[in-house]
Amino acid sequence: MIRSWLFGFILASKVPPLSTRDLELHSLAAILHDVGLDPNPTSPLISTDKCFEVDSANAALKFLSQASEADEEEWDHHRKQLLWDAIALHAVPHIALHKQPEVVATSLGIAIDFVGPESPFSEGLISWGEYEGVVREVPRLGMKTEFGEVMCDICRRKPGPSVGSVAGEWGKKYVEVFPPEGMRVLEVLERGLEILG
Repeated sequence: MIRSWLFGFILASKVPPLSTRDLELHSLAAILHDVGLDPNPTSPLISTDKCFEVDSANAALKFLSQASEADEEEWDHHRKQLLWDAIALHAVPHIALHKQPEVVATSLGIAIDFVGPESPFSEGLISWGEYEGVVREVPRLGMKTEFGEVMCDICRRKPGPSVGSVAGEWGKKYVEVFPPEGMRVLEVLERGLEILG
């Protein structure tokens, strides 16, 4: 999460429209974007009916409401909504890149953490030297295998909310019988079209 924050800040320093972003909001979004991946099924951060991106966004708002310094003047409805959007949309770059600078910077930093400086979304704005410098200071430590395991676990525990999310991509490839019969997006749409005509 710290790497995603650092990558987002490096990239934003090179993209003038992103320089107007709310630095505190971008920082919180990048750092809290995956708290909904808590592997503890009884965690208060995890719902049974929402994808992990929404769980993460909701947990961030809960964190703000409990933070003594997060008063209503400083964190008004607009800032809270931006924080929620930046986290909930972080894994949907084809939408996030058309949102506010905070959402864009959060999503791009996370994309670079996953696919490196040659991310199709960052257009080479981070060099391999910058990327390697961040990873040297904040190593990936088994991210490749552990992240996939967490995604598959979410698909097994919450198959419905995982359909259509980034976790669902792991589920389709690595979890037997995912998505469950009748929950595939196309099946739901076709059933609706059949019923409604």
